Amino acid sequence: MTTVLIISGSILLLVILGLVYRILTLVSIAKNKNASAEKTSFSNKVNAFLFPLLFVIGFIAIYWYSGIAKEDFLPEAASVHGKSTDFLFWLSLGIVGFAFFITHILLFFFPYFYQYKKENKALYYPDNNTLELVWTIVPAIVMAILVVSGWFTWSEITKPAPSDSVQLEIMGKQFNWQVRYPGKDKTLGKHHFTKIDATNSMGVDFTDRASLDDFMPREIHIPKGKNVLLNIRSRDVLHSVFLPHFRVKMDAVPGMPTSFWFVPTKTTTEMREELGNPDFNYELACTEICGSGHFAMRFILVVDDPEEYEKWFNEQEPWASKNKDYLTSIGIDIESSKQLVATDK
Repeated sequence: MTTVLIISGSILLLVILGLVYRILTLVSIAKNKNASAEKTSFSNKVNAFLFPLLFVIGFIAIYWYSGIAKEDFLPEAASVHGKSTDFLFWLSLGIVGFAFFITHILLFFFPYFYQYKKENKALYYPDNNTLELVWTIVPAIVMAILVVSGWFTWSEITKPAPSDSVQLEIMGKQFNWQVRYPGKDKTLGKHHFTKIDATNSMGVDFTDRASLDDFMPREIHIPKGKNVLLNIRSRDVLHSVFLPHFRVKMDAVPGMPTSFWFVPTKTTTEMREELGNPDFNYELACTEICGSGHFAMRFILVVDDPEEYEKWFNEQEPWASKNKDYLTSIGIDIESSKQLVATDK
């Protein structure tokens, strides 16, 4: 807070000094018309010098506070499609940054090199068709390249998930995430909002036999190198599934299921070694301001080697098996249902 006050005070002081200087100049010119030319000339030199100075200071500040100097960026993407989106990001930033830099060189250095001098005369230069064509056609071509390359990448990312994808369901609610996996039948059971109560917070429909082996873990596990499909929904307001290290972001919209699939490329252990941080964890965050408890919407995600994932998966106990009393209270005999499921198979 003290630093902010010091910076704000310094800026305010500079502004006040600038205004005082300007007022004194105008008063001096008004009192002594003969000195007006000299004062104007001096004022022009001062302002002409301040332009390139501000350019240098401004771009140093941009470089520093952008995070590039401090490397305040996410590490290399831990998913296949993430590398493509990162490439598009840096390509777009490079092109726009180059144009921004060039135009501001012209903007800030022209006043210095072409400052007012009594002997100089302005050149009448109303138009230049060649220049008009250049700065119309070149940006159009660059924009077309960016749009087309982005469209191809987006089409690849959003195409239907492969049939062998590892599936899980993510439901957002105020204020936490809940996750459900299909059991060994590889099929998620149905759900309906009328089934939601204090115990069955995800509204799973246990009259659907596919629901009986579904399980709800306290953290997400996914296998490295395998297709992972996220089935996303919201129970109340708009949430947003955000897995920053995998470059995954998809809104959880009430009444409108969404999905996103990706292929993780780095296990949690590998990322810890890469970052030199033994406490690192991937996490699922929410990027919508969904209420006062928004900060609590954090869910740990673990990327395992395929063998470790299978071991973890096989150790999970179905939610129905851990809540037999609840199923009995809603009129479902889990043992009979299990026998029916086995018969179906």
